[in-house]
Amino acid sequence: MKTGLAFVLLATMMVAPAAARAQDTRSVDLAKQLTGLLDQKKLDAIAVADAQNPGSYIAALYFPGTQLLVVSAKYSAPQLLTELLARKDYRAVYAELSSASVPGSKVLINDVYANGLVIRPSGSNPPDSLESAASNTTFDGAWKKAKLTEADYVKAFGAADAAYTRALQALIAQVKTLGTAE
Repeated sequence: MKTGLAFVLLATMMVAPAAARAQDTRSVDLAKQLTGLLDQKKLDAIAVADAQNPGSYIAALYFPGTQLLVVSAKYSAPQLLTELLARKDYRAVYAELSSASVPGSKVLINDVYANGLVIRPSGSNPPDSLESAASNTTFDGAWKKAKLTEADYVKAFGAADAAYTRALQALIAQVKTLGTAE
């Protein structure tokens, strides 16, 4: 009887972390879709006004096969970003949002390998991360090191994936409005 109980306890302990690792991330397919479109259009950056948050913008900088950096933020001189968007100077929009956004409004997602957020990288792969005024979270699976509970880590990952998903959807819609090879 003790062996059966021990087996059930061991199985339960092994399933909880596995469930966290296996959490369905909505950003995976969208990141692949965005990078495919950027490759197709021969773009390494894209940006758009955030239709859901007036005065905010979303921009991405893409390093094929290596990294996708996505920033969203409010900007104090929206007319400048509107002009840059009209000129399709997406790198400049990314640079402005990364360096001169309204304090406290910037969210930066670092998607290593440009393959969507991963809750815990496998092997020696580098982790994805999120930086914001509220928190900086590295998704390396080391929630104890970050002084978080596993539940808080999974919750932070879910919030990051949701924000990233929303940003990717806006960027995909923008890329689809463009002609071929800008």
